[in-house]
Amino acid sequence: MMWDFEKSTKLNNVSYDVRGPIVDEADRMREQGIDIMMLNTGDPAHFGICAPDELLRDLREKILSAEGYSQSKGQLAARRAIMEYCGMKNIPGVTENDIFTGNGVSEMIMISMQALLNDGDEILVPMPDYPLWTAAVRMTGGKAVHYLCDEQSEWFPDIADMKKKITDRTKGIVIINPNNPTGALYPRALLEQIVELARQNGLILFSDEIYDRLVMDGLEHVSTASLAPDLPVVTMNGLSKSHRIPGFRCGWMCIGGDKSRVRGYVEGINMLASMRLCSNVLSQAIIPEALKHYNAADPLLVPGGRFYDQREAITEALNAIPGVSAVKPKAAFYIFPKLDMKKFNLTDDERFAVDFLKQQHVMIVHGRGFNWKDPDHFRIVYLPNVEELKDVAHRLEVFLSGYRQ
Repeated sequence: MMWDFEKSTKLNNVSYDVRGPIVDEADRMREQGIDIMMLNTGDPAHFGICAPDELLRDLREKILSAEGYSQSKGQLAARRAIMEYCGMKNIPGVTENDIFTGNGVSEMIMISMQALLNDGDEILVPMPDYPLWTAAVRMTGGKAVHYLCDEQSEWFPDIADMKKKITDRTKGIVIINPNNPTGALYPRALLEQIVELARQNGLILFSDEIYDRLVMDGLEHVSTASLAPDLPVVTMNGLSKSHRIPGFRCGWMCIGGDKSRVRGYVEGINMLASMRLCSNVLSQAIIPEALKHYNAADPLLVPGGRFYDQREAITEALNAIPGVSAVKPKAAFYIFPKLDMKKFNLTDDERFAVDFLKQQHVMIVHGRGFNWKDPDHFRIVYLPNVEELKDVAHRLEVFLSGYRQ
């Protein structure tokens, strides 16, 4: 018998459009010598925003001591530094044995779902979401049930919608805070409502907090686990964004709160962590130095700082374009604008993204790539400098002035 080798059927309902078909088209254009403004991924290094010097010095000093494997969970020094960080974030019940380092938070998301879900199990995931969460649930045989985040309420989760979507198959709730792709930052009172919902239904919480150190306007990030000492809470974090080192693949997850109901689950996580041997050891080695200065004010996040000024510029520029509106983000470096569906006769947001790419040479990700329900949103990474962002907004305005589907 001669096989035609197709992709696994497990991938039939899986997508990751942040690096999907539109990126393939952009790559083809670049091969033809066309200069493309790539606004699809949050990679500070791509835009000349580099890691702190002290972190790079520490990395160079650690090279010779990082040649061998570490423990599967990670180096003890790294896990102790993360444990101290959890303490400063008021995350209860985390010991060094409750922490797993990973090759970025992406690997942790996959492991967290693989260790938990059986076929048909349900997980509540925000809409819009960082699409790896939905993909990870589906790849492990689970069902991602999307709850609405309300644009009219600063993109906060709709608690009533969450309640309606909990069934007897629901195992947990995913929270992305600060949020990607909207840049929303959830207040304590809202998080308390989500925690209470999990409490009433006996659910596990997954809190993706990779942007917790990229908060603006003098606001405070509250860790979900700090409000739920009586519940199992898996918190994801890392250095990729706050320390501008996404290529180092340095992430972790910790299990806090009441762990009495997750012993079997933790056994599964341990098994999967062991099977991949360990995460990048050199990246682990810089965690203690990186977290030593975690509470220092980041000059990029205040007026006059690059992230802050770029946020102000892109928000103002987008809202000045007829048929476009955008909620100002409070954290991270993404904005999720809305297009007037009637004005532009929109039916296909992926087609919109491809058309914009071909005509104006700007790469964005369409809203349904983040599992948004309608073809009327897209995400912009606002890491380019202010003048480049103004140019992007100008290109969008020119494009939309004559665009109809």
